[in-house]
Amino acid sequence: MTVPYTLRTAEDAADREACFAVRKEVFVGEQGVSEDIEYDAYDAGATLHVLAVRDDGTPLGTGRLLHGADAAAKTGGDPGVGSLGRLAVIKEARGLGVGVALVGAIEDAARARGLTSVDLHAQTHALGFYERLGYVAYGEEFLDAGIDHRAMRKTL
Repeated sequence: MTVPYTLRTAEDAADREACFAVRKEVFVGEQGVSEDIEYDAYDAGATLHVLAVRDDGTPLGTGRLLHGADAAAKTGGDPGVGSLGRLAVIKEARGLGVGVALVGAIEDAARARGLTSVDLHAQTHALGFYERLGYVAYGEEFLDAGIDHRAMRKTL
């Protein structure tokens, strides 16, 4: 099954709300993450939020890119490394390439800003997804929002 969709940078309040609605459905609803920690100070200053939208307007997925000072705590302070985060795809759109497309768009945005690598904190069940996209895990497993994660990096 294919679902026609488009990717775009979230430019206005309605797009941001669509991004947050996807994250709420996936992280808060499915995974039990508290809303208090799902939405953070980085949301307002993120370099960009990317949104995947089905042709009928239904939001399917989202992700964000941080770089510079906002990414420093997640990337070891290297100014050439961006931080991909909050990647979420609603259940009905999984397996359709939406997540791969979102990661690609975020990597393209990182390249356009002169970044040389992208880091992310992957839930351990998603390690294989990111490995297929060229990310390499490093460091020890850690808990974030009560969920096991590993840090991963891809050189662009």
